[in-house]
Amino acid sequence: MGTVSKALSLLSFFSPDRTEIGLSDLTRLSGVNKATVYRLMGELQESGFVEQGENDRAYRLGPQVLHLAALREASTPILSVSRRVLRELSDETGETTHVSLGHETWVQTLSHAYSPRHATKVTMDDAQTVTYHATSSGLAILAYADPDFVEQVLSRPLKVHTSKTIVDPDEIRAKLAQIRKTGLSDTLGSFELEVHSHAVPIFGADHKALGALAVAAPASRMSDQQQDTIRAALRRAGAALTHRIGGSPPADYPQDAAP
Repeated sequence: MGTVSKALSLLSFFSPDRTEIGLSDLTRLSGVNKATVYRLMGELQESGFVEQGENDRAYRLGPQVLHLAALREASTPILSVSRRVLRELSDETGETTHVSLGHETWVQTLSHAYSPRHATKVTMDDAQTVTYHATSSGLAILAYADPDFVEQVLSRPLKVHTSKTIVDPDEIRAKLAQIRKTGLSDTLGSFELEVHSHAVPIFGADHKALGALAVAAPASRMSDQQQDTIRAALRRAGAALTHRIGGSPPADYPQDAAP
């Protein structure tokens, strides 16, 4: 890993539950020696990617991150476009909906919407990070990712989140093959017990999956009829979101799931 990659990888440890991180914690989380972490964070601070409070030496994300996020949204407006799609999908299914983007080692929730139809619902946070192998969004992205990237993900230690998490690479590969046949993924209890989630990939202009659109619901409410409703709604919403951000699916994407 080069110097730039090492520095930027330190930013991955920030999350909604960890908005500020001290030097010692960054050293522990990254496994990099303290002197190197200190130097890399100093370079990131000079560039505006991180900052420190006057009375607190802990690091937090800096204004340069917002600048790049704004540029990304201007070129590929997935956040602003997805909000309407999420609301409509949530209204149609009566469940929690969310859109996520794939990164090198994790999947990150970009935005979500709740339905007022049920008091009991799956709750989540924007900017929440999850694993590829244990979520319907992650699997939907992996199914249409470059084979080398898939092997890179599966070669790492795969975290066991629940008793239903699949960590056998061969089982995951078989699941990805099935997803490519239907264009839709689903997981039951693999990231959180009693949560049944469905997802479809979202494609960019290069025909590659850059993220996923998902519906998550309590497993107790997931009847066959509800699953059919969610799958049909997801296909339409996923196709619409891909189209609205200027993307298009690859040639091997199932035709009944394409725009």
